[in-house]
Amino acid sequence: MSVPSKPLKIVVIAFDGISLFHLSVPGLIFGRDRTGIGIPPFDYRVCSSDGPIITADNGLRLDIPHGLEAVENADVVIVPSWRQTSDPPSRALLDSLRRAEARGAVVVGLCLGAFPLAAAGLLAGRRATTHWRAVPELSALCPNAEVVPDALYVDTGQIVTSAGVSAGLDCCLHLLRRFHGAEVARLMARQIVLAPHRQGGQAQFIDQSLPARPENDRFDEAISYARANLDQPLRLDDLAERAHLTRRTFSRRFRQRHGTSFGAFLARERIVAAQRLLETSDLGIERIAEAVGFGTSAALRQRFSAVVGASPSAYRRQFAEPAARPGT
Repeated sequence: MSVPSKPLKIVVIAFDGISLFHLSVPGLIFGRDRTGIGIPPFDYRVCSSDGPIITADNGLRLDIPHGLEAVENADVVIVPSWRQTSDPPSRALLDSLRRAEARGAVVVGLCLGAFPLAAAGLLAGRRATTHWRAVPELSALCPNAEVVPDALYVDTGQIVTSAGVSAGLDCCLHLLRRFHGAEVARLMARQIVLAPHRQGGQAQFIDQSLPARPENDRFDEAISYARANLDQPLRLDDLAERAHLTRRTFSRRFRQRHGTSFGAFLARERIVAAQRLLETSDLGIERIAEAVGFGTSAALRQRFSAVVGASPSAYRRQFAEPAARPGT
């Protein structure tokens, strides 16, 4: 992949009432010098939208060295969270985000950080996500955005959003992979003891208060079977039969558990499996399409491009391990 000739300038926007955990998430990935283990450096800065002295949500006072002027020449701008979904951002912050997007910077909203992006109009016509509890509010604030309720993060190219708390780490690790490739991201993941790819979506963390019954065990076994046999047709009726449920009950329980339809879940699992094979194997596109259940390379290319925003070949060129690149 094309590696930047100089360190990318990454600016994180802090504000009064910020969570120290959320503020530390991008710093863990981009804010420390890890060149000794092969991770390229970043020009990392924290700026404040509320003056040089702000107070975190736990009462600690923070002295922030930069103001919003630091955003003006940033390559990546990160809003790591937000106070309340109903709390309107300042005009200065909104204008700063709009200017960053207009000049081509990557603008990132982690967790509730999607709300300032929405207020600035940056999510209009785009896919996005946020913490699962705030999905209805984000949908109401930005009705012309496609708010994805079950994603850990959504990357539409210039605008990136993530779900809550630990999903911010997943998102930042994804950005590292996007900027510097899969090998660098794996080095970082190993350093901070984080999975390079975390399976599933936000729905796995939503408390559905389901009782532990034998039929739930059969339901879980059916889902595990689906994940392990993506190359098979995996018809809904067959999975319902495996779970000893009617088609209607299986579909209802699946949506309760996973926050989406079985068809959407299966398509996502197949895309994730294709990404991993593109990164780690030298299999041809046709063979990968068969292995993950798309059947033909044309079907894989169409669905992959729609979801990932790049063709399988372009994705492989950017993210594959050297040994997984054909001809290497």
